[in-house]
Amino acid sequence: MSGPQDRDRDGFDDRDGSGWREPEHLGEGSSRGDSTPGGTPPADPPQEPQRPAADPGWQPPGWDLPAAEPARPRDPGYEPWPDRPGPQAPPQQPPARGGGLFGPRRPRQPGEVEKVFAYQGDPVGAQGWAVQNGWEISDGTGPEDAALGLLLTTAPTRLTRDHRPAGVMRGRYGTLDLVAFDVVYADTRRMVPEYAITAAPVLATLPALRLSPVRFWKHRTGGLAPVPSGDPQFDDRWVLLSSEDSPVVRRLVEDPTVRGLLLDSDDGDEFWSAGAGGLSGGYVAAIRPDGQRPELIEHHARLLAAVVGALAAAQA
Repeated sequence: MSGPQDRDRDGFDDRDGSGWREPEHLGEGSSRGDSTPGGTPPADPPQEPQRPAADPGWQPPGWDLPAAEPARPRDPGYEPWPDRPGPQAPPQQPPARGGGLFGPRRPRQPGEVEKVFAYQGDPVGAQGWAVQNGWEISDGTGPEDAALGLLLTTAPTRLTRDHRPAGVMRGRYGTLDLVAFDVVYADTRRMVPEYAITAAPVLATLPALRLSPVRFWKHRTGGLAPVPSGDPQFDDRWVLLSSEDSPVVRRLVEDPTVRGLLLDSDDGDEFWSAGAGGLSGGYVAAIRPDGQRPELIEHHARLLAAVVGALAAAQA
């Protein structure tokens, strides 16, 4: 049997429910009446004011501007301004080229160095020139070419194992026996000449020498010291490095012929004696980043003749 204490066991009150109120978050008033929990009747919603029938209500600024008229009517008697060309500038004559206070200038004549190294197509070629002058030609792989490896290993430039001599030419120029060749390397399917070397074999014992332009980067200079010439103009452009400071070495930079030829050049060649320290039966050589051609062979021959002559005079 159930007693009065069991009336809320199922969560509902079985009485008339007159004390129940709906929670405020579910609405206003009771589901059983039209009044709010406090007995106050609900307020009526606000009503909008009455507008005239022609009043469109709120509009954004500029919404009621008049429509654009692409062709506006013009006033009677309007005439457009005539299109008349403006004042034209008088034609000007181009200034005469090369004019000056004393008349037109004469065209500049190239110097001797520019004539030597100006590209002219070389229709004959270095080997053709060598044949015409009675020189011998080899491909750089013969038995007599094995000694050229000494020039490659002592050259003042950075040469690798891929560099080898090619287009070797041997002959006599004036009083010197010369050997001239290209230093080439393989580039895919062709050989590229990178340097041109011209050397004069000598029988005298020479110290290690390096005569280079000051602007050149120096390689393989271990054990070499600069030897000044005493001429500031020459020392500003050329530097002599040697393993010893002897009268033979000083005679090289004090010789007026050597200094005159080098100062008249474009500072593009380097000279050295093949081998480190004393060397008997070596070379005095010149190198330039170029390929051999007749003008370059003759240019190197003149410089080597002066260098070898100065060294020979000092040893006499």
